[in-house]
Amino acid sequence: MIKSVDKALTIIKIVSTRRDGFGVTELAEKLELNKSSIFRILATLTAHGFIEQDSETKKYRLGYQYLELSAKLLDSIDIRKEAMPFLRELEKITNEVIHLVIYSQKEAVYIEKLEGNETLRMHSQVGKRAPMHCTSAGKTILAYLPKEEVLSIVEQKGLPQHTKNTITNTEDLFKNLDEIKNKGYGIEQEENELGIRCVAAPIFNHTGKIAGAISISGPSIRMSEARISTLKDELMKVCNMLSTRLGYKKD
Repeated sequence: MIKSVDKALTIIKIVSTRRDGFGVTELAEKLELNKSSIFRILATLTAHGFIEQDSETKKYRLGYQYLELSAKLLDSIDIRKEAMPFLRELEKITNEVIHLVIYSQKEAVYIEKLEGNETLRMHSQVGKRAPMHCTSAGKTILAYLPKEEVLSIVEQKGLPQHTKNTITNTEDLFKNLDEIKNKGYGIEQEENELGIRCVAAPIFNHTGKIAGAISISGPSIRMSEARISTLKDELMKVCNMLSTRLGYKKD
């Protein structure tokens, strides 16, 4: 490890912990270095915009270069790429079909699908769109969208019946969405395809907004209430880890 780089990064971490910054003496004491060494490191970091000095207090704090780098990093994050290791882990644990779903133009869009080791025929395909109101991932995303947006989706897309279990009433839909938000996961009870049950959990981005959902799908005979109860814990754990990876910080 290069000592000078290590010291510089340590200073950055320390400075980031206090809004009003640190003085040179404080930093020297924390790092057990002489002031001249601290001055040289701070001067270098300041020249690159990573640290700046308050003109009044003379204390050092984080520079705006971090905002620029953070924006570039967040813009470059590919949710599909970031999610893949987590999806594979879920597939390995469950042996069921795993979907990664995002929200686009008032519909759910499958952007990844892992088939699992068990045979299951489903309509879902990568790139295919699905209704929001009768899929576990779709409902889970709806639960975290503003109410006005949900009403707009219902007004434009309606609540068409896909099976006898499909929710076709707005009031019932909102009750279900409230349950999903309270529990932190959503269940589809053969609402889109007969014989198939699914459970989904939300993914959040760095702004705290819903970024998508991951679902586990299987035949109703395997996806009993007891099994779903077990699977949802692992699913929520994975979605929390992915959300953190995307920059989400829970309040």
